[in-house]
Order: sequence, then C-alpha cells, then structure tokens
Amino acid sequence: MNIKAKILDQEALLRIITRMSHEIIEKNKGPENLIIMGLRTRGEYLATRLRDKILSIENVDVPLGILDVTLYRDDFRTRLKQPEVSVSNITFDITDKNIVLVDDVLYTGRTIRSALCAIMDFGRPATIKLCCLVDRGHRQLPIKADIIGKNIPTSINEEVRVKLLEHDGEDAVYLVEV
Repeated sequence: MNIKAKILDQEALLRIITRMSHEIIEKNKGPENLIIMGLRTRGEYLATRLRDKILSIENVDVPLGILDVTLYRDDFRTRLKQPEVSVSNITFDITDKNIVLVDDVLYTGRTIRSALCAIMDFGRPATIKLCCLVDRGHRQLPIKADIIGKNIPTSINEEVRVKLLEHDGEDAVYLVEV
C-alpha cells in the first residue's frame, strides 16, 4: 500500500461528522421515527458517532442498529475464502421508521445493495437514506448517497482507506495506490 495523500485528518473528520449529523436531522425533519444503522465494520463506528452527535444536538437518543451484510453479498462464494460473519444487532422494530444507513466508503454500490436486502429481512421501513463518509465513484449499480461527507474521485488504481480511532487507532482518510 502506497499512501498518495492524507485527505482528512481527525479535526476535518469531526467537522464532517457534525455536518452530516445536522443533515440527517434536517432531511428527516427532526429525530422522530429515525434509526441510524451502521454497516460493519467502520460504518458501525461512524453510525455511533452520528447517533451521539444527534443526541448532543437534539437531546434525543435515536436507536442504533448494526448490520452485517456478509451473507447477502453477491460475491460471497467467489471472492471470500473464509468470510468473517458477525451478528447484526437490530433489537427494535424498523417497520415504518426512517432509516439512515451509514457506511464509510461508497464505491461500486454492491455493499449497499446487500444492505438493502438485509434490512428488508428485518421489516419494512418507511424510508432508507444512505449516508457515506466518502464517495469515491466507479458505481456498478444505480446507488446514490443522500448524505456524503466528502467526494473523492479516484482512478481505478487508487483506493480510499478510512481509519477510525475505535478500530484503527487513528482518525484519518487516505488516498492510496494499489
């Protein structure tokens, strides 16, 4: 992995999370009937931060769900030799709720397609909005984020690596050459 650039540092990441939290509240017209749902692994940490920020802004504890989409992936049998499957943590009814699905990087759209299938196994939400820290382009499916932290156009030889304190020991976003 060859780091080409550090795109976001901890301070910039915190500002973006604050802005995204306000956007979530605004698009939902308040915190009522709202559920924040993070995709394992880094999406769950971003979702937790967004939920905590919404709590500090609105003084409302919005339900937080964690979704593992490993078994829903269309490359499950071909790409992953020994997949790490975790348990989804959704302990509440999602029927007629407004879900904000949170992921770190939006790329081909295939992970989000998997997430939509997984969510429907838990119930029928009123709406699902997509919130991603980074949109790097190169979509293969017609998926578009409703809330984006930062657009980072990449070449096919580049990747965006999100590092989060809870999982990686630092808050940063890097552009890397692969």
